[in-house]
Amino acid sequence: MDRRIGLPLVVVLKATTIGLTALGAFGGLERFEEKGFGWRLLWYPIAVLALPVVWRLAAKGKPYPYTADALLTIPFLIDVLGNVVDFYDKIGWWDDVNHFANWLFLSLGAGALLMRTALGPLVAAALVIAFGSTLVILWELGEYMTFLRGNEEELPTAYRDTIGDMTFGLLGSLIAAAVTWYAIHRYREQQRRAPAPAPPPSMDIPAPV
Repeated sequence: MDRRIGLPLVVVLKATTIGLTALGAFGGLERFEEKGFGWRLLWYPIAVLALPVVWRLAAKGKPYPYTADALLTIPFLIDVLGNVVDFYDKIGWWDDVNHFANWLFLSLGAGALLMRTALGPLVAAALVIAFGSTLVILWELGEYMTFLRGNEEELPTAYRDTIGDMTFGLLGSLIAAAVTWYAIHRYREQQRRAPAPAPPPSMDIPAPV
């Protein structure tokens, strides 16, 4: 994705995510109550701004990964939008689909970053699975600590919901890992099959006859 499209896209995604998170934290609407939006307002801006900051500090001069950045930002926007339109309470299957789709996007974003390295397809795919698995565990721990621990209405079904969330999140990461493996494998195969470049013209000065 080139800069003309990528830059405005990621700016809009990040600004919308942070703006809607602030709405959830300070809007005073009932649908945002006991959803941990104070914690979201702390962590979501950090999450969506981490890659630009790290890239600025550590990879200055290299082309910016707009595609990866968009993929890593979209899940946070989906999450806050789902709360804004109250899909979590109105649609019973929304939470499961949300976890699958969000971890698919997050893991594809990690895969897109790994494709810029010299890692082999199997190693990159394994790292994508490790990234997604670790993240879904941290997410569920965060959910428990921020708004499940003291919520008497949610606790009876919390274990079942947690297992479901982890399963769908892992499934999204596995699919992203397969896509990453295929993309890197295909790229390496194309490199191997490409014809060798012609040697440069000789600069030797012919010997006098």
